[in-house]
Amino acid sequence: MRKRSRFAASAVVGGLVLLCTTVVMRAQGPQPVTRVASLAAGSIEGIVHDEKGAPVAGAMVSALGATTAFATTDRGGHFELRTLSPGPYLVRAHSSGYIAPRGQIIDVRPSSRISSSIGLRHASAPSVLTADFGGIPTGDAAPAAAEGGTNGSDDDHGEMAWRLRHARRGVLKDATVPEDLLADTPDSTLNLFTPVNFLERAVGSPAHLATNFFGSTPFTGQVNLLTTGSFDAPQQLFALDSLSRGVAYVSVGAPAGSSADWTVRSALTQGDIASWIVAGSYATRTPARHRYELGMSYATQRYDGGNTAALRTVTDGSRNAGAIYGIDTFTITPAVTLTYGARYSRYDYLSDRSLVSPRVALTLAPTDHLRINTLISSRAVAPGAEEFLPPADNGIWLPPQRTFSPLDPTQPLTAERTTHVDVEVERDLGAAATVTFRGFHQHVDDQLVTMFGVQMPGAPATDIGHYFVANSGNVDASGWSAGIRAALADRVHASLEYSLARANWYPVEGADYLLLVAPSAVRLEAEQIHDLSTAVEAEVPETSTRVLVLYRVSNAFARPAAPGQPASVDRPALDARFDVQVRQSLPFMNFSTAHWEMLVAVRNFFRDTAVDQSLYDELLVVRPPKRIVGGLTLRF
Repeated sequence: MRKRSRFAASAVVGGLVLLCTTVVMRAQGPQPVTRVASLAAGSIEGIVHDEKGAPVAGAMVSALGATTAFATTDRGGHFELRTLSPGPYLVRAHSSGYIAPRGQIIDVRPSSRISSSIGLRHASAPSVLTADFGGIPTGDAAPAAAEGGTNGSDDDHGEMAWRLRHARRGVLKDATVPEDLLADTPDSTLNLFTPVNFLERAVGSPAHLATNFFGSTPFTGQVNLLTTGSFDAPQQLFALDSLSRGVAYVSVGAPAGSSADWTVRSALTQGDIASWIVAGSYATRTPARHRYELGMSYATQRYDGGNTAALRTVTDGSRNAGAIYGIDTFTITPAVTLTYGARYSRYDYLSDRSLVSPRVALTLAPTDHLRINTLISSRAVAPGAEEFLPPADNGIWLPPQRTFSPLDPTQPLTAERTTHVDVEVERDLGAAATVTFRGFHQHVDDQLVTMFGVQMPGAPATDIGHYFVANSGNVDASGWSAGIRAALADRVHASLEYSLARANWYPVEGADYLLLVAPSAVRLEAEQIHDLSTAVEAEVPETSTRVLVLYRVSNAFARPAAPGQPASVDRPALDARFDVQVRQSLPFMNFSTAHWEMLVAVRNFFRDTAVDQSLYDELLVVRPPKRIVGGLTLRF
């Protein structure tokens, strides 16, 4: 077992600080200016063969990592797993009549194709004689061949094997012993009955049983045992209640027939906020002319604390939210792809409970290295929706963890609606870099403002686990962005996007509370917004460590009111948001095909970025606390 350096995490973080000043970065797909660029997908291809080298047709191959994918081998034993997010994957193969091998850890790189070869063994079961009580001569009358004199140079001459061959046969007949119990030893019969080896087989039998049980249906999954909390000032990090919530997360997935996959996820927590979320998805595999993706989610939150503000707009002491969605990716020709679909959401704490969000995207690929992407969408977002929706691909699944209430107690909670249009051109520069240029326009009705640490006159003080929401008005925004994504050596992948936008505001009436608490969130005139988003993903194979850093800087972040200053003095400020995730593999805890990781993450991003979200969704979050998550992850 390799030693893990105690200074690995410090070395990685320190190296990333230096890299962030020089690396070039990338942004993927048609994105609004607020989206932190993600890394391009990769793929795994290979062949599944038996112990004689013959291809195995119809074998199911699974990959579990940042995403989950399945594929079935063709007549030649070939398979391909496409559109995999960069990172390590646990790859396994299963087929009826074969013994499943241990999983392989394969590292997928952006815009790259990794080759793999997986060997299966036929599940033939040789017969050996167990303890019998008759039927075989004993003593000196035994044939000399049984003693290894002249018959077969491969016969075992040990004392235990001789006694087994000369024991009398009885009611116990020939026993069938699985081949995998006899493997990996030159003297199978003797080793099977030695005390040490018998203990090893007994302990390992549950893993073999699970492998054989799931052989025809390769289930994969993930279990997270996490602790999470929030802090606003550094000294709060060391408080006894800073990490006050435990979270359990379970994910299970498997193929649905030969051309689709299903996944079910769930997370829950208990405390003064008892909450849970469950979600399921079904997706057909590529290549297919129509690739369908269907899904649903449901989340509930019940608050049993003493904050009266958190009990506003609550039905029977709880809040509930659900959503269903459907997307079809239609490959019209190899150069033309149409994606369309919609999401329907329902929130029981809104006066208008039903929200519909349709979208249509078209991708043209006139050449192999040039793509033109267009997107039209109408997105509805409920106040507090980030507490109930599943996270983005790189996000960590957490159930509803915080409470919220309207800033003005006399006003109902109102959803935000964003109409978004953009056109993007992508150009590949070789195999390791892609440049993008995009123009966009959006109109937002009832733009949401989110405020932490607000102390309202006559109201009890709130902590970092509760926030207020309000609507600041309507806005039209237009702009452009340019970005680059690249792989810097084998260990570092990065992206960078700069955008410039101009916004015109149309404030609504009744913003007195908002002017009092955060005047910079009420924009009374046109403004220019400069935004820089970066992402860096690094891996240290010597210590099996992966680090992801997201960082965003903008000149339009809202901030709380300055004490003793009039509202006219308080302007938007230059500020930043970050998300740092460190995943450390724990190979000394692995067993069978399971893979353990340790996770530590710190962030002050409030929302996960979305393709068609409002330009101001993150900019108008006032004083978001830092959120820390730590714990163990088991992938199987």
